[in-house]
Amino acid sequence: MSSQTALSYQERAQRHQQPLVRRLFTIASSKQTNVVLSADVTTTKDLLDLADSVGPYIAVLKTHIDIISDFSHATVTGLKALSEKHNFLLFEDRKFVDIGSTVQKQYQEGIFRISEWAHIVNASILAGEGIVEALTQSMKAASHEHADERAMLILAEMTSKGSLAIGEYTKRSVDIARSFPSAVIGFVATRELSSMDAQNASPAEDFVIFTTGVNIASKGDSLGQQYQTPAMAVQGGADFIIAGRGIYASSAPVKAVKQYQQEGWQAYSERIKHN
Repeated sequence: MSSQTALSYQERAQRHQQPLVRRLFTIASSKQTNVVLSADVTTTKDLLDLADSVGPYIAVLKTHIDIISDFSHATVTGLKALSEKHNFLLFEDRKFVDIGSTVQKQYQEGIFRISEWAHIVNASILAGEGIVEALTQSMKAASHEHADERAMLILAEMTSKGSLAIGEYTKRSVDIARSFPSAVIGFVATRELSSMDAQNASPAEDFVIFTTGVNIASKGDSLGQQYQTPAMAVQGGADFIIAGRGIYASSAPVKAVKQYQQEGWQAYSERIKHN
């Protein structure tokens, strides 16, 4: 299966079999943005204020909900309201990595009740494909009122220095994703992965790639993060660029997110213009 990255978001939305991906591509096309904001702030007020201010310019808001020091029902209520107001999806970056039964409880229960509000979550396959099967069961259960609007990404690669998410691990990520097409919509990765073992792909395969570590002004930090520009990420196969500190830590987050939006969209437009 050849990559679908040369097609426009509109074309891919029309062809895609997964309802949430169709919505995601439609949002990106209508708002002309492929920005995912990694909102790594630590209070409900900061999270909601940030989401409200940059919401018009992003396709997805990515959270680490367990770092919110004053998490409550109001946190979730606010996120859901802003998702509707500004038309963006919610991605909880939980990185599930445990046995299946535990993951189901982490997803559905506990204080965060992630299944009730996050459109997208992600998981590592270090524990085997049981983790993906368990999340698929929870997401697509007949009793889940939002089953058509729940999906996952597999963490296939990382941008941190010395990451072990390479080689056989990445290959197995693709293999497992192909076994659960109703729930797995793509990968957190640094490149497009549909060309990997393409002979095993279905004709309709179209994985979505979210690429982390996007920063216009920095090449890395002291803890091993390695950055690339929006253009570099999109040219490498990213469908959506994940940016964090370059936006939320800026003295002018709205101005910053507009720059990421412009550069990300320009790179995407260049990628598809010869199709």
